[in-house]
Amino acid sequence: MKIKKVTIADIANELSVSKTLVSLVLNGKGDSTSINKNTQQKVINKAKELKYIPNQVARGLRMGKTKTLGLLVADISNPFFARITRTIEHYAEKEGYSLIVCSSDEDKDREIRLINMLLNRQVDGIIMTSTLDNPDIIIQLVADKVPMVLMDRYFEGVETNYVGVDNRDASKNAIKHFIKNGHTNIGLITLTPGYISSLMDRKQGYIDAMYEADLTITEKNFLEIDYENLKNKDYSTIKSFITNSKPTSIFTTNNSIAIGCMEVLRKLKLSIPEDISLITFDDVELFKFTSPALSSIAQPIEDIGKQTVSIILEQLKTGNLINKRKVLNTKLIIRDS
Repeated sequence: MKIKKVTIADIANELSVSKTLVSLVLNGKGDSTSINKNTQQKVINKAKELKYIPNQVARGLRMGKTKTLGLLVADISNPFFARITRTIEHYAEKEGYSLIVCSSDEDKDREIRLINMLLNRQVDGIIMTSTLDNPDIIIQLVADKVPMVLMDRYFEGVETNYVGVDNRDASKNAIKHFIKNGHTNIGLITLTPGYISSLMDRKQGYIDAMYEADLTITEKNFLEIDYENLKNKDYSTIKSFITNSKPTSIFTTNNSIAIGCMEVLRKLKLSIPEDISLITFDDVELFKFTSPALSSIAQPIEDIGKQTVSIILEQLKTGNLINKRKVLNTKLIIRDS
């Protein structure tokens, strides 16, 4: 699903009226120019039907008058996104900006609706972690000069601002730690949708480390769990994967999967790390206190939030899109798992 940029001409063509008439109505000048009330209502209804975004919204975005930023994350229930939201809110508030926070729940159609909502609210700029499977909408926003920063996820070849981490290198280091400790049958559990850049890079880091160690990789090494199943705590595919593939270690690409793994292993009466070792991407406070304490890759959340706000405010002050990319380092925290 793509956003079609609806123009005044589209509305005029649909109603067989002039563009001037449509413009007058949408700018609130229908009464002062003696346009029939019924005609005015038809124009307004058609604009809503076609999801028309008025040009003054884009002008308001460029001028930065509302002191409001839109933050669109993939899953606000995930501790990583909850913490990053709090950090961005902190740094935005220090500069006099408030946030409208939205969660797409990894749903492309919902994301598009939320982008439109933020534009209609005339936010000064948008920070987003996109679930979209192609960059067309991002390219359109850039063309419309909407101040924007992509966070955590990017689109290859698209020139826009981005703040994230080196997912590939971080995952590679985690797998190398497994290999150093004698593991050869290493499982990877990741999430849908698999085309998301951060997930692809984490999987590629796994592959890099395995190939460098001359270890065999087959389809049995990989599991891609459906986001909705994970959200609903349906861990049946994780159970099947562990039972059938019998890995001696597992790397999970996010913290929610790791929690599911720990629950499945407990039910299977398999001990961590005696039977299976476990490392996950995204450290959360909880992992210090699990039994055993879980090894994980920590992202620099404070720095991500600070850099993201800094870039979008620079755009608002200069009026330029600037095209900055900040790729930050992670830290592999080895605990007991």
